[in-house]
Amino acid sequence: MAKQGEAKEQSLRAMMAYGFADIYGGGAFVVISTFFTAFLTKALGMPVLMAGTIPLIGKVWDAITDPIMGNITDRTRSKFGPKRFWMLIGAWLSAITFILLWVPARIPGKMGMYLFYCLTYMLFSTGFTIVMVPYNALLPDMVEDYTARSKFSAVRMAFSTFGAILAGLIPTILITDNTNANQYFRVALIFGILFTIVILITFAGTWEQSHEPVKATLGETFTQSFTVYKSRSFRLFLAIFICGQGAADFVTGLAVYYIDDVLNAYGGGRFTMLMGVILLAQFVGTLLFGYLMTKTSKKFPIYLGFPIRIVATLAILAFSYEGANFTIILALSFIIGLGMAASSTSIYAILPDMADVDELITSINRPGTCSGMATFIRKIATGLSSMLIGLLLSWVGYNENLASMGMRQTISTQRGIALIYVFTPIILMGLTNFFAILFPVNRKEFDVIKKEIARRKGEDSSKATDEEKRICQKVTGYAYDRLWRKENALRFRNR
Repeated sequence: MAKQGEAKEQSLRAMMAYGFADIYGGGAFVVISTFFTAFLTKALGMPVLMAGTIPLIGKVWDAITDPIMGNITDRTRSKFGPKRFWMLIGAWLSAITFILLWVPARIPGKMGMYLFYCLTYMLFSTGFTIVMVPYNALLPDMVEDYTARSKFSAVRMAFSTFGAILAGLIPTILITDNTNANQYFRVALIFGILFTIVILITFAGTWEQSHEPVKATLGETFTQSFTVYKSRSFRLFLAIFICGQGAADFVTGLAVYYIDDVLNAYGGGRFTMLMGVILLAQFVGTLLFGYLMTKTSKKFPIYLGFPIRIVATLAILAFSYEGANFTIILALSFIIGLGMAASSTSIYAILPDMADVDELITSINRPGTCSGMATFIRKIATGLSSMLIGLLLSWVGYNENLASMGMRQTISTQRGIALIYVFTPIILMGLTNFFAILFPVNRKEFDVIKKEIARRKGEDSSKATDEEKRICQKVTGYAYDRLWRKENALRFRNR
């Protein structure tokens, strides 16, 4: 299997097959972050504060399912490979659970409706976990080379952005009345079928290297899952992940409110135009930053893209009122979309390397566990973003009764939405840049880590230099003589 993987590392066909599944990964949460709160508040009349907490409750559920799924993946033995096996199962479950999320249930009482959508969101989160935890763990067992991984990740991000484009545009075209619940459900049926197809394409076109399944009891599952956070690199990676993707979540999650309530421009195709421009820019940015990343470093897209995006985001505040020049808003939104591509390009290129850092610490190959905990944190960040959007909208006086009747919000609320739309992403982008500066893994450090793993396995007889020891310590956060110990995966404390 390893030789097969090496032969395919430069194959565009293999890269594309690997990338297809992220049409689901990139598209599902665009639909949810952009339309789910609007579906609940504008179509079903749920209070905005209640609607905003539903994704967060789903993420609390993920605290159970993501660690378990990561551990199950690492312990599974299958002729397809453990990760591909679970992706095959998840292809069907993810479609069913996504569709259930948009069932227009007319349940008497706000609390009954709230509980129903909490349950459906938890089911969706479970389906997403069954696909994306194994998928995020797949690349380390497909490709060994640092640069080749960057290429696979860049192609994956292109498909992810394409999925986001579909998820951003198709609903805006088909949902002509954002108070009509049935229109949301028809969109969900279309995407449920699409998501099944793309996951199956990735299953058919990828491969895995063979590893001995990790042996752990159910009681050790949670301990082993959360010990991945002991890695210094992984903690900084998660900080980049949360802040970088959170900055994108606030744009997509507030876009419908910004267009509808601030600009009063939801009709006439303007919301479709805005989302189309942002998502097209993300696609262009993914191609651009993916290329630059292979020539520079995996952190470079953040360093270049976020400062430009911050300037454009500040500039859009001057045009955040009804009747503003929409062409200028679209131009600034294109620049914002380019910047949004920067974080996702960097993040998903870095993720596979975290399994290697973890292996040096623990002596255990457990990419599924690393993926599970990264996926868990990503979904927690999405839930927190949704909750915070709900809290902030409530804070600025958003009235769901006015919204369900198709009426405008007050002037002060409109201004509040504009301020949230601009300044929350800027704060998160500043934090992302800060954590990216601290993140210690580039090509040089990655090569040292792989060489040290080979030494520990007895595949390299060279002696580590003092500089290599310092790099290992800086990347892992462990003293050099405490690396490669299974007990590091079983205990929360290093000593």
